[in-house]
Amino acid sequence: MKVTRMFRIVQTIGAALAATVLVAAPANADRIKDLGGFQGIRSNQLTGYGIVVGLPGTGDDNLEYTIQSMKAVASRFGLQLPSNVNPGLKNAAVVMITADLPAFAKPGQKLDITVASMGKAKSLRGGALIMTPLMGADGQIYAMAQGNLAVGGLGAEGKDGSQIVVNIPSAGRIPEGATVERAVATGFESTPVLTFNLAHADFTTAQNVAAAINTRLGAGTADAVDGVSVSVRAPQGADVRATLMSEIENLDVVAAEPPARVIVNARTGTVVINAAVRVSPAAVTHGKLTVRIDETQHISQPAPFSQGQTATEQKSGVGVDEEHRPMFLLSPGPKLADIVKAVNAIGASPADLVAILEALKEAGALKAELIVL
Repeated sequence: MKVTRMFRIVQTIGAALAATVLVAAPANADRIKDLGGFQGIRSNQLTGYGIVVGLPGTGDDNLEYTIQSMKAVASRFGLQLPSNVNPGLKNAAVVMITADLPAFAKPGQKLDITVASMGKAKSLRGGALIMTPLMGADGQIYAMAQGNLAVGGLGAEGKDGSQIVVNIPSAGRIPEGATVERAVATGFESTPVLTFNLAHADFTTAQNVAAAINTRLGAGTADAVDGVSVSVRAPQGADVRATLMSEIENLDVVAAEPPARVIVNARTGTVVINAAVRVSPAAVTHGKLTVRIDETQHISQPAPFSQGQTATEQKSGVGVDEEHRPMFLLSPGPKLADIVKAVNAIGASPADLVAILEALKEAGALKAELIVL
């Protein structure tokens, strides 16, 4: 009996703790890491100029800059080609190499690279990239690239000039085709404060992020600088700051409701309305007028043994069809579901919906930003 009673007490305590956790978790909360990122912790773009060799006759052929590039590559190995010699280079192509250097990438780590032809090469399939330095915006070398290309495209051409191209054969990738040679200093371990930047500017969200950090780490730890940035006071030291940033990123915060927006893709007829859209009282009617002209030819055949001749007569039929669409009333401040229900009631197509929304915006009844893509 005592054991059963004790088990019930434990069950009651467990249920109370579970209820407390559910109440403490904010409704519709997002992790701070999903709302933005810390300043300086980002990737950097790298670019290089190189040569792809080993192509099966699909290279640049006799482009002047391809010849100069091949002579420069040959000079690395002590081979000086005569200035009056221009070798055929159907098996080589000049390319541009691009890559993203992640934050905190260390020397020796591998990067995926993209290789694209910048000449008249028809295909890079089967080619190999010669060792090429990859430079950042500051002109410094941060990685070295080399390897065999993986090309998803395919091209074929007949002697009569007919050809077929599948995807893009003049571009490819080399997985782990570059090796990091230099790390980029982020300075996050020594900056006076850590700055968290929101992906989308919003003063309310910035205040909520600062409040969540202060609640967890103590008052005065974070301040909302503007609608994007939140400054966080942190002790010096990479290890301490890494732990602090990890804790901040996993805090839950309720983001502010986004601005009311209606997104219209005029090419596809796609219309997206977010939940913040409101409409003032308005009466809407949307009709469709169709003018139809039918042209038919009638052959007139005279009676036998008469003096008449066979002739063609043109007959035209003109008609006007007006589709009846009843007027509907938008009540004060309807929400998204009410707007969709009212528009569906008259059977409006996506194109009709665009016309209705534009008219409501011009009439001042649509309380939202209308964005046409």
